Amino acid sequence: MNYQGEFKGKRVVVTGAAGIYGGWIAAAFAREGATLCLSDMRGDLLPAVVQKLGLDPATTLTHATELESVESIRELAALVERAWGAPDIVVNNAGVYPRTGVLINLEPAEYDRIMNVNVRAPFLVVQSMSRLMVAQGVAGAVVNIGSGAARQMPTGSVTYCMSKTALERLSKGQALELAPHKIRVNVVEPGFAPGSDFSYLPPDYVERMTARIPLGRNSEPGDAAGMVMYLCSQSASYITGAVVSCDGGNSIGTFQPATNS
Repeated sequence: MNYQGEFKGKRVVVTGAAGIYGGWIAAAFAREGATLCLSDMRGDLLPAVVQKLGLDPATTLTHATELESVESIRELAALVERAWGAPDIVVNNAGVYPRTGVLINLEPAEYDRIMNVNVRAPFLVVQSMSRLMVAQGVAGAVVNIGSGAARQMPTGSVTYCMSKTALERLSKGQALELAPHKIRVNVVEPGFAPGSDFSYLPPDYVERMTARIPLGRNSEPGDAAGMVMYLCSQSASYITGAVVSCDGGNSIGTFQPATNS
C-alpha cells in the first residue's frame, strides 16, 4: 500500500526491535520515513539494526529495555518524552514463547516471567506512552502483537496461550478507555516465521508447522508488518479494539493438506 508520505516524521516506538517480527515492522516504518525508537532487551544488537535499516543514529532512539522491570519501562518512556514529548505510534512486539512443559511441573518463576513479559509489560508500556500522548494531545495508534495461540491450548504451551488471550482482552480494554483521547488500540496476530539467529527453530519443526498453514507458506516480511502499518494509518481511523489474524489461516483450526488419491 502506498501511504503517500503519511508516516514521514511520525514517531514510532517498536519493542522487540532486534527480533524477526520487530525488525520487519521497524523496516516497514523506516521505508515510509518514520522516526523510530527501537527497544529490545538485547540492547547491544540495536546499533546493527539501526545500520541495517539505514537509519540516522543521531535521530534514532535506542533503549535496552528489560520488560520484567517497571523501572526499565519507565526509563524507556522518559527517553521518548525527552526526545519527542510523545510518540505517535507504539508497537508492542516483544514477547516470549517458551515451551514450558506440563503445568504440573511449571516453576512459579517461569510462569511469572511469561505473564510479566507478554501481559504486564504491554500494559505498562501502553500506560506510560499513552500518558505522554494524552498530555501532548496526540491522537495516535497502538498495536499489540498477539498470537493465534490465544484460541488454542496445546500441551506444553498453556501459559503462553493464556498470556496471549489475556493480551487480547487487555487490548480491548485499552481501546475502550483510550478512545476518548483518540488513541486507537488494535491487535495483530502474525503468522509463523521460521526462527532467527537468536531464536533457532529446528528444520523438522519448521517443516511440520509450515504443513499446517492453509495458504501453504510461512510469514514473510511484508505480511504482519503491512497489517500493523494499515492499522496505524488514517485508512483505519475507525478501527479500534480489533484483533486481526495475518497468519495464512493458521489460527482457523486443524488443516489437512489435500492428497491426489
